[in-house]
Amino acid sequence: MNPRTLRVLEYPKILERLAHYCAFSGGAELAASLLPSDDLTTVQEWLAQTREAYQLLGQKDDISFGGVSDLRPLLDRAERGAILLPPDLLEIKFTLQRARQLRTLLTRIESSFPHLAEMAADIEPCDHLVEQISHCINDRGDVMDSASPELARIRSELRIAQERLLSTLDRIIHSADIRPYLQEALVTQRQGRYVIPIRAEYKGNIEGIIHDQSASGATLFIEPLKVVQQNNAVRELELQEEKEVRRILLELSTAVAEEAVYLRRNVQALARLDFTFAKARYAYALDATVPEMLPFQPRRSKQKRDETEEAAAHPGSIIDLRRARHPLLDPQTVVPIDVYLDDDTYIIVITGPNTGGKTVTLKTVGLLTLMAQSGLMIPADVGSRLSVFEGIYADIGDEQSIEQNLSTFSSHMTNIIAILEEADPHSLVLLDELGAGTDPEEGSALAIALLENLRDRGITTFATTHYSDLKLYAHNTPGVRNASVEFDVETLSPTYELSIGLPGRSNALTIARRLGLNPVIVEKAESIVRPDTLQADKLLDDIRRARQEALEAAERAKARERQAQLLEADLRYQLAQIEQARRSVIAETRALMQAELEAARKEIEQLRRQARSGFSTGTTAHEEFLARAEKELARRSQATEEVNRRVVVPGSAEERLIGSIEVGDTVWVPSLQASGEVLAIHSASNEADVQLGNFRLKLPMKRLELRQKAVKETAASGVTIRVEVPTSSPGIELDLRGERVEEGLERLERYLDEAYRARLPFVRIIHGHGTGAMKSAVREALKHHPLVGSMRAGDPGEGGDGVTMVKLVNS
Repeated sequence: MNPRTLRVLEYPKILERLAHYCAFSGGAELAASLLPSDDLTTVQEWLAQTREAYQLLGQKDDISFGGVSDLRPLLDRAERGAILLPPDLLEIKFTLQRARQLRTLLTRIESSFPHLAEMAADIEPCDHLVEQISHCINDRGDVMDSASPELARIRSELRIAQERLLSTLDRIIHSADIRPYLQEALVTQRQGRYVIPIRAEYKGNIEGIIHDQSASGATLFIEPLKVVQQNNAVRELELQEEKEVRRILLELSTAVAEEAVYLRRNVQALARLDFTFAKARYAYALDATVPEMLPFQPRRSKQKRDETEEAAAHPGSIIDLRRARHPLLDPQTVVPIDVYLDDDTYIIVITGPNTGGKTVTLKTVGLLTLMAQSGLMIPADVGSRLSVFEGIYADIGDEQSIEQNLSTFSSHMTNIIAILEEADPHSLVLLDELGAGTDPEEGSALAIALLENLRDRGITTFATTHYSDLKLYAHNTPGVRNASVEFDVETLSPTYELSIGLPGRSNALTIARRLGLNPVIVEKAESIVRPDTLQADKLLDDIRRARQEALEAAERAKARERQAQLLEADLRYQLAQIEQARRSVIAETRALMQAELEAARKEIEQLRRQARSGFSTGTTAHEEFLARAEKELARRSQATEEVNRRVVVPGSAEERLIGSIEVGDTVWVPSLQASGEVLAIHSASNEADVQLGNFRLKLPMKRLELRQKAVKETAASGVTIRVEVPTSSPGIELDLRGERVEEGLERLERYLDEAYRARLPFVRIIHGHGTGAMKSAVREALKHHPLVGSMRAGDPGEGGDGVTMVKLVNS
């Protein structure tokens, strides 16, 4: 990728932020050196790795690289023969332990995260080295006695020698002869020797060797002659200890050097994993998504300027960024934009006011493309798509003022010349303020010529400009399309929104008028501007208004569609509840009928036994009775089988009947998973009105399946069996005190229904006195309720006028 383009698009700032999410220097180095790839397979592989890390962090946000260090400097020292200190060896140990933990974790979930597992597979645990270090050095960094038998022996002898020496010194400082000369009654060390503090004026009173004095000179630190030999013995053992510790550390350092190849490989694997998880954490910070990366799909544009012209050769580039945000801008204030190339477009000309977001749009397109080709998720909505460009070139100046001069123009032109030499149909070119910095007429002509060259060569291009001629060029030229950044003339501020398909306007005269410029001057300016320009601007305003109205209408339609979907979901739920209740009632009915049949069978069998034992076989009356009972039993059994036949799985072959659907038939609606009764059939539209629970729906006949034909009653029809299944009792009392009237009436309606189905003979409604509103409403509702047989105010012992006693019908 062009280094200047990376700098202009602020790609290094992205890498700085990415490195911030790395846990150790190895990952940060990979982040700092990351460059976009122009190979589709590589880019897709990188993004797959990032996606897996992103998903794993969503499941396990405790993925940690704590304890991991960059071991390469230590390995270099070990290979040169240097002795590593205990903290260095602990650094190696902790890094290897964390590496093993990560390898174990990622290997265990390989089926779900194959790319991460593949990276972890490069980790060599080096368990023997970890054990060797752990055997010799504890987690505080001390070389332990267990490091070698020799070290254990030396330290044992050293402890004994120190105890003897300290015991002798303790007797000395507490002796009556020495105590008056002491500055303090304690034992300390100077230059590796155990000494006692003596006042300077008494130095001649004690035989010994002076090793040090205090800063004031008032205290001398003297080694008494009595302990010189003991001090020598201790010091000799200390030197032996140091020598043995040094030998142990050298042995461990040699072991590290021997494993240096594997340890470097581990550092590289850990760095790659750290870098990959850093990309995922950065994605969470950006609220980013994985774009779909696609190859170029060359094609011919369907548009032509005229019949004699050959259709433009579309390079097949794909850019479809949905609600894209610039990653370096404040996420709270940045305005998302939609940027896309349709099948006929590969050059976009963006126009609009200064500081309106044209340059930000260019940088957003370029920077998000660079990020995607670097394996980074991009701050855009799901569904965004991009081609992998072999080269990305940008000429974007930071100066946005009108004080541009020839040197600025020359600088831009030099960059553009270099871009034209290097770019090809697999490139993306970004040009800011094309043709600016020189005479407007010449600059406009030059800009059109440059765009025409890029178009003829099939190079995907985004360009910004102030020139009106380029708007007309984009409108009339196949492969080229206008776009604009919006400006709110009411607030005199840009909206930073991008509208593809519409050219922008400068709004200079409108802004001047709203700022209070003399109307005479504004009108004079309007008279100077070409009439066709003013007419075009007015037409643009009309188009924008119509477009905005269409967008608002579409949004309202979407809202209605969402509401309809919610209603449909609610309907499905209610129908499912109704169907479940229906099946529950039928199942209970079947169980009751079956129980009655079993009881009848047992009763008949008992009568038969009694008849055989108590009467002669020729008893006609009993035989006739048994015959009638068996006939009734058979009839009831047939009714039970009919119920069983109807209770089958919806949509099953058993339930589906053959024949035409008629009014009164029971049908199944697979799309709603519910059954209902046909109320009417409309032959002209081939639709039917179906009662589904409390809903009456008009549905296509092809969506209905016949389940049960309507029963046509005749004089010869059999006896109807009515089985009532009582529900659980809601209690004989309903207390509505404290309720609002509307809520109270709703509760009353539900309660009366439940009480009736529970076969309660009467109920007591407590409404209290209060303002009288609830009492009046309740009694008015009860007066006309179909389940109420009669009602009266309560007697004094029942609650008086604060309650209403209700007798239910059929009780």
